[in-house]
Amino acid sequence: MGLLHIIIAFLSISSVTIFMPDLVSAQLKTNYYAKTCPNVETIVRNVVKQKIQQTLVTIPAVLRIFFHDCFVEGCDGSVIIASTQGNTAEKDHPDNLSLAGDGFDTVIKAKAAVDAIPSCKNKVSCADILAIATRDVVQLSGGPGYQVELGRLDGLTSKSSNVEGNLPKPTFNLNQLNAMFASHGLNQADMIALSAAHTLGFSHCNKVSNRIYNFSPKNPVDPTLNKTYAIQLQQMCPKNVDPRVAINMDPITRRAFDNVYFQNLQKGMGLFTSDQVLFTDQRSKGTVDSWASNSKAFQTAFVNAMTKLGRVGVKTGKNGNIRRDCGAFN
Repeated sequence: MGLLHIIIAFLSISSVTIFMPDLVSAQLKTNYYAKTCPNVETIVRNVVKQKIQQTLVTIPAVLRIFFHDCFVEGCDGSVIIASTQGNTAEKDHPDNLSLAGDGFDTVIKAKAAVDAIPSCKNKVSCADILAIATRDVVQLSGGPGYQVELGRLDGLTSKSSNVEGNLPKPTFNLNQLNAMFASHGLNQADMIALSAAHTLGFSHCNKVSNRIYNFSPKNPVDPTLNKTYAIQLQQMCPKNVDPRVAINMDPITRRAFDNVYFQNLQKGMGLFTSDQVLFTDQRSKGTVDSWASNSKAFQTAFVNAMTKLGRVGVKTGKNGNIRRDCGAFN
């Protein structure tokens, strides 16, 4: 009997170990800079506000950079690093070339503003500044405010080769989307909530040309695409147009962070296949329908998903440092 108790005790200890939350996320906390740089969030927000007044592109730009950073090597600011003669960095991979310069500029300016305070100098990572700025652009465009977990260090590597195959493609189906997000500890609800970041910003004609001109031999236009919307897209993106011509991700409320993204999907007005599939696949349709009519439920899910995303691949200890210049290694 004694042996049985020992085995049960061992199994219980083992199961606790197995199901313990990621230790890295346990090191992140919302008041991480309370003693070293207590006003960091105010400083960053002021820079973000100023940058938005200069150009509205700042809003989707910062949000996309955060996502592209976290999905490649974790949330460690590695996407901000500039390439050098000896290293092609993440930001110069083809999948990252469309990241708008105003997003990078926001982080660099916020870092300079933080470091201008003597007590804060070289205390706050670029990865954390990006996480704060991301919350701010969401909130300042009508989305939910939320507390940001902080305590990330900046990564020590940034290689273009690490990007390949680690970002979702506009052609992905639900299985592909779920598999990629699951590899970062994000479930289907997280994936659908984060996809709604497409309520903001723009894409380019070359990303949708297959849906409006050569979807399949039988259907040149994707049959899941709203017919009127398909004609509008063809007018904005005629054949042989410059592939860099920009088109809004959300044709209805392009400047507002809202749940209209889901209402658009219900009407066949998702820009990418990876957007529209959330409605056409029965496994995700219920969530789209729910959030299309319940903004509060969507916002709660988005905050939860962003918090989980912000814990992906966080660097601590010897695996990172605090960069003096966000665009270059120390």
